[in-house]
Amino acid sequence: MDGRYEVYALADRHFYDTPDRLGSTGPRTQQLFDTARRPVPEGWRAARSGDWLTMTPLGADDAPQPSPAQGWKIHSSATRVNAERIAAIVWDYCVPRRIPFKFVPGPHLLHLRNAKYAARDTSGKFVTVYPPDENRLQEVLRELGTLLEGFEGPYILTDLRWNDGPLYVRYGAFARTYVVDERGALVTAVRDGAGRPVPDRRTPAFQVPEWVTLPEFLRPQLAAREATTVGELPYRIEKALHFSNGGGVYAGTDTRDGRRVVLKEGRPHAGLAADGADAVARLGREKAALEAVAGTGVVPEVRDWFTLGEHRFLVMDLLEGRPLNAFFAERHPLLTADPDPGAVRDYTAWALRIHRKVTQAVAAVHARGIVFNDLHVFNIMVGPDEESVFLIDFEAAAPVGENGRQVVAHPGFFAPPDRRGAEVDRYALACLRLALFLPVTSLFVVDRGKAAHLADVIAGQFPDVPREFLDEAVAEITRGAPAARPVVPAEWPHSRDSMAKAILASATPGRDDRLFPGDIAQFGDGGGLGLAHGAAGVLYALDRAGAGRYEEGERWLLDRTAPPPPGTPLGLYDGLAGVAHVLDLLGHRQRALDLVDGVLRENWRSLSSDLHGGLAGLGLVLDSLADATGESELRERAAEAAEILLRRLAEPLLDTPRRRAGLLRGATGPALFLLRRHERTGDAGLLAAAGRALRRDLDRCAVQQGGGLEVDEGWRTLPYLGDGSAGIGMVLDDWLAHGTDGTGDFERARAAIRTAATSRFYAQPGLFQGRAGMILHLARTGADPDRLAAQVEGLGWLAMAYQGQLAFPGHQMMRLSMDLATGTAGCLLALTAALDGDRAAHLPFLPPPPAAPRTRPRASARS
Repeated sequence: MDGRYEVYALADRHFYDTPDRLGSTGPRTQQLFDTARRPVPEGWRAARSGDWLTMTPLGADDAPQPSPAQGWKIHSSATRVNAERIAAIVWDYCVPRRIPFKFVPGPHLLHLRNAKYAARDTSGKFVTVYPPDENRLQEVLRELGTLLEGFEGPYILTDLRWNDGPLYVRYGAFARTYVVDERGALVTAVRDGAGRPVPDRRTPAFQVPEWVTLPEFLRPQLAAREATTVGELPYRIEKALHFSNGGGVYAGTDTRDGRRVVLKEGRPHAGLAADGADAVARLGREKAALEAVAGTGVVPEVRDWFTLGEHRFLVMDLLEGRPLNAFFAERHPLLTADPDPGAVRDYTAWALRIHRKVTQAVAAVHARGIVFNDLHVFNIMVGPDEESVFLIDFEAAAPVGENGRQVVAHPGFFAPPDRRGAEVDRYALACLRLALFLPVTSLFVVDRGKAAHLADVIAGQFPDVPREFLDEAVAEITRGAPAARPVVPAEWPHSRDSMAKAILASATPGRDDRLFPGDIAQFGDGGGLGLAHGAAGVLYALDRAGAGRYEEGERWLLDRTAPPPPGTPLGLYDGLAGVAHVLDLLGHRQRALDLVDGVLRENWRSLSSDLHGGLAGLGLVLDSLADATGESELRERAAEAAEILLRRLAEPLLDTPRRRAGLLRGATGPALFLLRRHERTGDAGLLAAAGRALRRDLDRCAVQQGGGLEVDEGWRTLPYLGDGSAGIGMVLDDWLAHGTDGTGDFERARAAIRTAATSRFYAQPGLFQGRAGMILHLARTGADPDRLAAQVEGLGWLAMAYQGQLAFPGHQMMRLSMDLATGTAGCLLALTAALDGDRAAHLPFLPPPPAAPRTRPRASARS
């Protein structure tokens, strides 16, 4: 689970959105600090930017007062209790001294910055002050530090603390400028000692850039920071198991007796739950709950409780075993194309036993007067015998008598507001009944009525599951919910029209940051524009699916690219190159050329090699525009991109665990570009180089049980279109239409990848990381129509309703998405490729290979 998505699921019940929009149509609009309501002083400019209210002094011509582009900045943290006072003190200090500053203007935004799964590199930062030089830095720290003496706040992990108060310092950028980093991504920049732009590192640990000297007056602060160590503890910490904004969880050994233990850390004022409790308070709850249920045999035993450097630690026995979710990949029988009936029966019996034992464990906890309050597949440990179960992570636990609501929860087991006390655990147990067979219960945070549909799917796939077992779960999950109005997938093209209506109904042309709701990635720099997650991708899918043009959306995209926002990435799927390609396809060639011209004025040669945001994608766009316009410079730049990629491919390969594989971020993207260059030029060397690039990615793949070939990342394997084997298979198909596979390796890999694309179950619907990508691959590669029809039917398992029309959930399944990479637009593109025989819908630069027959499912297939 990616905890970032929870924050973006707060503002809208249907879609991911920025947390600063929470309650924008309701009473929360008024929940600002009094300081944020003050009139703007004469000679100052106030502006909202995301979570911040920025205050900038103006010069005589009403332009912003000149200030350094980088330097030592001061941050102040704050708590809900003292934030209003700190904001007022900073305002009253900075305004008469004309020092620029910014602060988080409302209590709810501050809470989200300090929540459990908030980003650790921004956590705690409530105020930022920009002193013009080191002399003023010392002065502001001394004077403002005195004014804020005694105020508390969460520790800012990226910074160096000033004395014992809430002030911290870090060297970094004041103004937003950008540079391409060593991984080929566009990131915020500072200038090094030679004046060259380099990445502004923001890791959750204090660092001084190598060309910067730490001011002498900060050396005592650094010494104080380094004085706190774990060296004197009676525990040897051996492994970090997990990090959140609330602290870390570590595996270790008690050096006194050799006992294996878990040390759980709580940071004061950080890791806030919905009720405002910080990580230390929640750790105290966990200790009290575990002590109350000690001796039941279903929880870890408490061993120690201590404070180190203001952080609280709880020490518990380390339980042998693995979390329940870890068993799905190796046990779940639907992860093959043709599940063995015996395996289905065996899994069913095991899952029913596990649920029974979890129910007994919860009952044992209830008998001691404790509600677990956070039951889900990551908090259920299964012992080495793969039968016994234990419950872990009791930080949300509470006495039964409190009859309280849930304050921390996994989205797939999140109880509705009317469940209190022990009912919270009973709801989670009902969700577990379904999740053991179809682990997609995160859909219930969008629509609990989906439970009935999933129960029917489970009954069809697992015939030995007692129907009453499922019906009881549905009754508990849907109790008190509005009557469900499920979307029934219909015959093509009705489903196409319904998806198009849902997409257009979701459009927000009045917003500046995005046109169509999609993944949280769209809220990064320029993300609302691009092909993967922004407007360009949706407009592309609507056009390719034959769903018609959306002229207002095209105007929106034209308006937002004149000029594009600073920091917008440059690549095909993440930025301007992809926007240019789509605008050109839609008839806006001059804007497309203007955007590409802007890209070529940047340091584009340092981009990564990949298709997503790198040279491979940019090169494809350059060649395409050169074909359309005949402009020689575009062709020359495309040729230059190809030469750079050829040189990189000739370099010795560092086969590190972090090396990516697949269409978007692996060597397959460069292979696609070189293959298309070969088709234009006839250069056999390009075809051979494309083959070598494909082999690099195939070397990262492994054959799985059932015969499917998937990308092996060491801790998981991926069959998907974006970062998995299906994307490799698409380019492999195209290469085999031109090249000769002398050893048959490519042909065998191609067949095994096709097998990987025919599993009965995929956890998400999306194009790049879900079942829609399998549909697109099978449709273009000429697969068995029955196999394709099965995937189309399986996509319907995850169908949802938006304003009565057909839509699909996005990544993490907590909200709907309309974008190309994760949501409804991608599903629309894939289904069009599979079901519309007259239209070859495809991804950019990946039309059906010349030799591949058009494949359609049987006439009865439904989308």
